[in-house]
Amino acid sequence: MKLMTLKDKGLLFVGRVLAALVLALSVTLSVSANDAQLSQAFEQKQSGLQIQGEGKVIRLLGDDTKGSRHQRFIVRLASGQTLLVAHNIDLAPRIADLKVGDRVGFFGEYEWNNRGGVIHWTHKDPNGHHPAGWLSHDGQKYQ
Repeated sequence: MKLMTLKDKGLLFVGRVLAALVLALSVTLSVSANDAQLSQAFEQKQSGLQIQGEGKVIRLLGDDTKGSRHQRFIVRLASGQTLLVAHNIDLAPRIADLKVGDRVGFFGEYEWNNRGGVIHWTHKDPNGHHPAGWLSHDGQKYQ
């Protein structure tokens, strides 16, 4: 059994640090790119875009109970844009412990409105015709 030298341990440590930095940068660039795409969609009044992103919860709203029930809350993206998240709780589990200040990831369909837009379809389509969306919170996926 060969013992690692101090130099080998140092190189291993540097390699792990670089790998962590590359991963963090790729996640940051991905979220920034999606923020830019959402900003462009808002400016151009586009709708129907399937998009992934992340935001900080700034306001919890009451459930929408007309038709299918939706958990509703507002997130602020890193860009400053706000989005209403409308998560169908008849088709997917509610985020029970959600609070202001929490970070929430999302993959869903963007619909334009004059307040920043709405993300919905954050669940699986029971008919299989629409891309499956999701929310993520504290390491758990809700779909």
